[in-house]
Amino acid sequence: MNRSAASILWETASVLARDAADVSRTSARPGPSLPPLLFFTDPERTPRPWETAARLPPGAAVVFRSFGQPDAHETGLRLREVTRQRDALLLIGLDAELAALVEADGVHLPERALGLAPELAAARPGWRITGAVHSAKALAGANGLDAAVLSPVFGAGGASADRPPLGLDGFEDRVREATIPVYALGGIDAANAGALIGTGACGLAGVSAIRAAFGPD
Repeated sequence: MNRSAASILWETASVLARDAADVSRTSARPGPSLPPLLFFTDPERTPRPWETAARLPPGAAVVFRSFGQPDAHETGLRLREVTRQRDALLLIGLDAELAALVEADGVHLPERALGLAPELAAARPGWRITGAVHSAKALAGANGLDAAVLSPVFGAGGASADRPPLGLDGFEDRVREATIPVYALGGIDAANAGALIGTGACGLAGVSAIRAAFGPD
């Protein structure tokens, strides 16, 4: 665990969440508060996600994306146990059935599945539902979400590696037009996270940077 990087990411995320509190309260459905920090899992980049989850600050969240891995149920249960111990939320990527099985706090939808949000919101009023967006059009049409995760802000790896970064100005422009809270994702680390203060983001999201900051040495 890199305590310096972990402290910077958490403190920055907390400042963003406080600054966006009015938007978050206005748009929120019944359910747990939106967390300042989202740790996104990835089978390749975070092969043992429960180890990082066990070191997250209370009030953070894990977004478990199994991508069809055969051990998804087992890993989901491990993450549920750890997140409860840490007073953290657990969201499941796309798979509402798995979310129900492991008693998760909600789901995270990829952009291609954002149309599922209104139905899920109606069926599961206590769940938190977030969704990935990469364009102004997707963000404007993100009905039923509690929050959007907009990426990539900076040059990123993973699925966003081929997408041009929005940059701070582009990100801020999209957040200004949004009617729901928006998380920043993509290329964010301890060195550049502070630049997001004042953009309107409601928090930070990440994969490798959060693993590097909070994961085991």
